Amino acid sequence: MPSLLSIIESNMHPNFGSLYQRLGITENRVHSIRKAIGLLKKQQPDFIVCEFFYGYGNNYAGVNISNLDVLLSTLQKYSPSSKVIVIVEKSERQYVDKLNELFPLHAVFVYPAREKEMEQLLGK
Repeated sequence: MPSLLSIIESNMHPNFGSLYQRLGITENRVHSIRKAIGLLKKQQPDFIVCEFFYGYGNNYAGVNISNLDVLLSTLQKYSPSSKVIVIVEKSERQYVDKLNELFPLHAVFVYPAREKEMEQLLGK
């Protein structure tokens, strides 16, 4: 049975729980990157659905591009076959390409992510 990890860091993250269930995908939910990394050390999901937030020179100090850098580098060790699906605001979409150069992403959706698009992607 396929598995999926939803990393829900904002209230904009879409709730596709019923879609995942209908597709026979087991979903785990966490509310922080730190908790996601802890879970990845124990379980290796087929898919990860997460939100992208660009690091506008804040705590990332120019080293990281976004909130996802540490997660994606951790994936290389603990779950390299997980397919990462990123959801991003239109105004930050351009920055996802920089991240994708470092860590290949499976798909990128711009808010609002639509259930039909997610179904087509996961149903393959």
